[in-house]
Amino acid sequence: MVEKKTTAKKSTETAEKPQKKSVKDVENTAKESASVEKKAKEVTEKVEKEAVAERYAIFRTGGKQYQAIEGKTVAIEKVTGELGDKVEFKEVLFRKSGDGKFEIGKPLVEGAVIKASIVRQDKSPKVVVFKFKRRHKSRVKKGHRQPFTVIRIEAI
Repeated sequence: MVEKKTTAKKSTETAEKPQKKSVKDVENTAKESASVEKKAKEVTEKVEKEAVAERYAIFRTGGKQYQAIEGKTVAIEKVTGELGDKVEFKEVLFRKSGDGKFEIGKPLVEGAVIKASIVRQDKSPKVVVFKFKRRHKSRVKKGHRQPFTVIRIEAI
């Protein structure tokens, strides 16, 4: 039997000495951190503004629920109408008014109407449906583009 000899190598690593930072380096890092903090504050303020709207409502159309904020555009399931037509949604599930009052529907909020205008009628990107059965030479490839409507919420 042949024995393998292993030789342990001595590590000749030298401890790296910390480099002294110049005054300019310290000032630059301080400026960078201040600018990063300022940008972070701006982003968080922007997110908080968008997340907490004073007035909004949740409505149902096309079997789905959407959040309505005045002035925002929303892509919903296809609604009949031309560009610029006014549309009303009466299936309002929840409404928050500007003074902090909440109205929760049971199941709908009575008398609540969301008024919107149609901005665009279009089709979504193609969804490919591919069916395959192995060992049967069965392959079916179909495509589908779901129509949708983009609306702008005008009043809640």
